[in-house]
Amino acid sequence: MMIHEITCTVGRFKSRKRIGRGPGSGHGKTSGRGHKGAGSRSGHKHRAYYEGGQQSWIRRLPKRGFTNAPFKTRFHVVNLRDLEARFDAGSQVNAASLAEAGVIRDAKLPLKVLAEGSLTKKLTVTAAKFSKAAKAAIEAAGGAVVEQPITKWMRDRSKPTKKQERMAAGSGATEAPPAKAPATEATED
Repeated sequence: MMIHEITCTVGRFKSRKRIGRGPGSGHGKTSGRGHKGAGSRSGHKHRAYYEGGQQSWIRRLPKRGFTNAPFKTRFHVVNLRDLEARFDAGSQVNAASLAEAGVIRDAKLPLKVLAEGSLTKKLTVTAAKFSKAAKAAIEAAGGAVVEQPITKWMRDRSKPTKKQERMAAGSGATEAPPAKAPATEATED
């Protein structure tokens, strides 16, 4: 049966498979679970990645080497044709104004300007990166290019760490608590 052959007489929903209703139903006795083993017991859950006790695929894959993938810098990319279409001459263009105009999703990532399309308007463009051709085209149109450095999180090395503070305070060794004086017992004469 094909999807276009379903009519109101056939019905929209498939009837439930009734199990454990005797041998005549074809699903009696073991109710489709087979004989013995974990799968025949109540409460058994089969994990999607389980391979019957065989070494799992994630453990079979070789793991070696290093990747810089988590540390790469992502950019919002904008072309000159987008600036030409969305902004008037003399406008200030930055990540916030582009997000407001709907060219990019938000101003969270740094901005990169590429040279696809042409630019005839005088614009002041602030971005983290510019292609050489885009920079030349903006300046040729009488606009200005402002390169904004990418701010990445860096550890403040001007302040000592907590470990360094402890080392300086205690010369690297923790002081032992003072020894208690032995309790003197009262003797009767």
